[in-house]
Amino acid sequence: MLDLDVTRRRFMAHFAGVGLGATLLPGALWTKMQEANAKEITSDMMSDALALAGLEFDEDERGRMLEAVNERLSDYEELHELKIPNDVSPPFHFNPLVPGMEVNRAQEPFRMSSIPTPNRPSNLEDVAFWSVRQLSELVRSRQVKSVELTEMYLARLRRYNPLLNCVVTFTDDLAMAQAQQADREIATGRYRGPLHGIPWGAKDIIAARGYKTTWGSPAYQDQVIDMDASVIEMLRDAGAVLVAKLSTGELAGGDQWFGGQTMNPWDPTTGSGGSSAGPGSATAAGLVGFSIGTETSGSILGPSSRCGVTGLRPTLGRISRYGVMALSWTQDRLGPMCRYAEDCALVMRAISRPDGRDLSVQDIPFNWNATLDVSRMRAGYVEEAFEEVDDPVLRDLNQETLEDLRSLGVTVTPIEIPEWSITVTAHNVEMAVFFDELLRSGRADLLGRQTRADSLRSARLIPAVEYLQSQRARSMMMARLAEATAGVDVYLVPRGTRRPPAGGEGAAPPSEPPPYSASRNASNMTNYACHPAVAVPTGLNEAGMPASMTFYAQPFRESELLAVAKAYQDASGHHLMHPDLDNVVDGVGR
Repeated sequence: MLDLDVTRRRFMAHFAGVGLGATLLPGALWTKMQEANAKEITSDMMSDALALAGLEFDEDERGRMLEAVNERLSDYEELHELKIPNDVSPPFHFNPLVPGMEVNRAQEPFRMSSIPTPNRPSNLEDVAFWSVRQLSELVRSRQVKSVELTEMYLARLRRYNPLLNCVVTFTDDLAMAQAQQADREIATGRYRGPLHGIPWGAKDIIAARGYKTTWGSPAYQDQVIDMDASVIEMLRDAGAVLVAKLSTGELAGGDQWFGGQTMNPWDPTTGSGGSSAGPGSATAAGLVGFSIGTETSGSILGPSSRCGVTGLRPTLGRISRYGVMALSWTQDRLGPMCRYAEDCALVMRAISRPDGRDLSVQDIPFNWNATLDVSRMRAGYVEEAFEEVDDPVLRDLNQETLEDLRSLGVTVTPIEIPEWSITVTAHNVEMAVFFDELLRSGRADLLGRQTRADSLRSARLIPAVEYLQSQRARSMMMARLAEATAGVDVYLVPRGTRRPPAGGEGAAPPSEPPPYSASRNASNMTNYACHPAVAVPTGLNEAGMPASMTFYAQPFRESELLAVAKAYQDASGHHLMHPDLDNVVDGVGR
């Protein structure tokens, strides 16, 4: 049985997660002013607010506080009138490295796998599910032109989008221009690398000049941001071809957007889950060569797991977020969503470098070596998380994953991750900052999901002191996680294959705090610590839906993480499974 203190902490953490777990003083004062239609805070308002906050000061102290608070009101008004562009971030930057943690800062040669040059099939659509590595060889050897690949993927996007609802905007004109340019360059011997001529899709919170960037919301469905995000520029420089802006849950929450719900290609009666819903669905369905998603809290790993995609959530500080909608400057990450671990490495090579605009990005080389000897590596598995899986099929798949790693020579040992119940309030607070104008203008009523609007509203009740204290607590948590995982190169946590909750991902929280879960605890800690993670398909569950395992590593160790994932995929072949959208039976594509 849990003791009373632990139960209380979990209860408070549950409500803090929806923006209600902190001292209510600032929100209470604001509410009192609104109720009285007052221009300044009075002594009675101050007393009531202090009582609500559980604080007590004498009359002289309250008087001095009152004077100081009212003096600041004009400052706040001036700040509210200031127009701050979307691409302006706060002048402090999150660092996922903890004291004593070392990273490899030496640039090493980039080593792709050596594969036989594949032959062009008679029906080009047979390559729709091929890996980027295979597609790149077709293009490099000039057996297939980029224009042909682009036309094929655009046709598939249009054919299956009515079923999956994963496309917000087709970018045909841009795509064909980029594909034609790629073909001209390759014909003259100017080959830019493995992404040259490969069609891809961008989550629709990533700005692309000349096209709408809707953030999945009716409040922004006509928004055009006159800029290219850094990731758009970098992939263009690598020769990749942008074929579509892919769906995101409203304001990067869940799989519901103003066009409806994005569906899972393995079972088009269920949602793809997580806000990188479109990238997950489109990649799994073979509608793009690869895609770029984003994650604040599960939005790459969630849809990747549900859709059977190999999705990489990199370390914060790997990839520039310039030109991307912000939810949390201390948690937001961009990452590749692909069909193969090495594909993620090829995309990372193109986009993981400083751009001088997102100052959180660190100049730490991404050194990919496809031939890395994984037999010298150590993999930990969170034993408690494995034990709490009660589905017998999933339990067997999880054990098979460990045995496959052992057969590769990887040393596999159980590890423990310390329980951490204090919720970091960064997400809600920072989201409320980015969408301050939306809330103040009254346009939050336009949101399709008022639960999202309620999160913005309730976040105003979290005081600055508690926000910063939670960040200090976060530093403590990061140090404990680093210590717990210091003895392994990667560590594994199983994932389930549940359907999205009623109302979609991000629906109203339950009335009672959820029971403790070692898997959820590990997920939360790694997310707040910004450890890199990759979702790896491990087979099919009893219902014929993808099962997945999450591989984690310490910050900036994506190379080792992907090397182990690649070795596992080469041995197991589970990543080669894909849905058959032309033969959907009882909602499930075989």
